[in-house]
Amino acid sequence: MALPVLNVSLNFNSGAVFGNPFTIGDPVNGVLGVGILGDGSAPALVIDLTDVTRNITISRGRNIGRDIYEAGTCTVRIYDQTGRFNPQNTSSDLYPNLTPLRKIRISATYAGNTYYLFSGYTTDYVYSYDQAENVSYVDINASDAFRLLNQAVVSTVTGSSAGQDTGTRIGKILDTVQFPNSMRTIDTGNSLTQADPATSRTSLSAIQNCEFSEQGAFYVSPEGNVIFKNRSNTISSAGGTPVAFNQSGGIPYKNLVFAFDDKLIVNTANITKIGGTKQTYINSGSVAQYFPHAVTYSDLVIDTDTAAANIAALYVSTRESTTIRIDKMTIDLNDPNVPNGTILGLDYFDNVLITNIQPDNSTITKNLQIQGVAWDISPSRFLGTFVTLEPIADGFIIGSSYYGILGDDILSY
Repeated sequence: MALPVLNVSLNFNSGAVFGNPFTIGDPVNGVLGVGILGDGSAPALVIDLTDVTRNITISRGRNIGRDIYEAGTCTVRIYDQTGRFNPQNTSSDLYPNLTPLRKIRISATYAGNTYYLFSGYTTDYVYSYDQAENVSYVDINASDAFRLLNQAVVSTVTGSSAGQDTGTRIGKILDTVQFPNSMRTIDTGNSLTQADPATSRTSLSAIQNCEFSEQGAFYVSPEGNVIFKNRSNTISSAGGTPVAFNQSGGIPYKNLVFAFDDKLIVNTANITKIGGTKQTYINSGSVAQYFPHAVTYSDLVIDTDTAAANIAALYVSTRESTTIRIDKMTIDLNDPNVPNGTILGLDYFDNVLITNIQPDNSTITKNLQIQGVAWDISPSRFLGTFVTLEPIADGFIIGSSYYGILGDDILSY
């Protein structure tokens, strides 16, 4: 079985936008719409690191405990026998371009298709040597666009006004910090916002306020683009056809991480909009069974107290009970029974149906969503580990055998 072909590139061009120069005959960058048409000097500012890459680790996803998406990170280990990647080496052809916040991109080509695994910005270059100091490596660490948004402070959001939907407000925040239009996919929000508070905060925290006010999802894709899913699309995504993983007949896996605890239970939510009255929703049955598990969110940009009350009800209804969980599974792309294209294409909100036969021959089957992706890649290893969760916002989905059951699945606002 053919394995995916990796491509690792480092782009020294200024600006946030990714892309490699158009190269005639290149199966990835020789495609119009993929490779960038640039001037004659541009190719020298994008270098191919694939041949000198010895290991890649990538981690992206939702922090289960904090219930929020975090910055994706990546480390690429480079074999650097000549000191080419030493920023102080004035004889290096890369001098003086080796600086923080240069663009690094990792992709895998399989069966004629290109799958991006990570697109981010370098944060530091860390050197190491073997004991005899004969072999040198440099670890290039990188973070995705969340780092840029977390460094950009906003106070007044240009073009914001009361009555904007959450997606429009997120767009105005991105406009204010000049985040490229070509790197956004923003849904129209289902909820409305009040006037921006005009307080000093990071653009990321301002966006995440809108994200929570919507009960939607804001994250960075492997291509490096920011994505905002509104509440309707976040809920309806759970109705998609799942990819089946099991020990016989489906896609094989290993290292399932099971959990059965109270860590994700929420049965009391206190939600307050800016200038509003605290809205509290309590599921008394859950409190009686599990004791109080409360969260408090304040200063939300949602426009009314009624909207705040709806958030509290949806948040608790999605998290009021618990069952055995499968938090992670690992897929080995070196396994000939693994469809590599399917696995390389998995990302947030893709549905998976995991079946596991227990030692007592009982069966656990979970219909879950991907909410985190990690890669561990070397010349002899190609492992993908996927964080799996119940839907982050529950709702009734017509026609779904899992989320379309009256009396069991909730009707979202």
